[in-house]
Amino acid sequence: MEGAKIIGIAGGSGSGKTTIVRKISELVKDFVFVPQDNYYRSAEYVDNENITAFNFDHPDALDTPLLVAHLRERKAGRAVEVPVYDFVHHRRTGETVRVEPRPVVLVEGILLLAEPAIRSLLELKIFVDTDADVRLVRRLRRDMAERGRSVGDVLRQYEATVRPMHLEFVEPSKRYADVIIPEGGLNTVALDMVTARIESLLHEEDAQW
Repeated sequence: MEGAKIIGIAGGSGSGKTTIVRKISELVKDFVFVPQDNYYRSAEYVDNENITAFNFDHPDALDTPLLVAHLRERKAGRAVEVPVYDFVHHRRTGETVRVEPRPVVLVEGILLLAEPAIRSLLELKIFVDTDADVRLVRRLRRDMAERGRSVGDVLRQYEATVRPMHLEFVEPSKRYADVIIPEGGLNTVALDMVTARIESLLHEEDAQW
């Protein structure tokens, strides 16, 4: 059995990466989705009062060797156990989710294209490019609704780590993208192009699986 084709979707926090995945899922069915966020390292000592004590937006915050190992396993056509991350308590839960082999894997994260070892495994590299003010508003809404943070907590983290790391690592990684999608999920023309390419990859796999 041949391994998976891996599609990487990168872009800043709140850029609309997950929306792109959802839009793709409406058109392409035979894939699995894994967020890079699941591979954060544990930082149990962090809470909303000292949210900047751990820099979640630096490449060192992520267990990239484990993600790379899992991507290689998927390319070899083997299942992997993906870690589960608790974003309220900033730690891995110890549980995993088994991801079975599929012809296409969508992996999404802010720092995917900043890592050469990950880039080398991607069949298609996508960067979602959205204005900073839009990304900040989306991040505010998400972190307040899903992670129990106040406006002050979110803005403090944004100023201390999110924005500087975006400028240092995320934005420069755009140069490695095969496709740049401005305005995220609102760009239907770019989405049509991306889904057509993924469908092409699936048809290539149909002849091999």
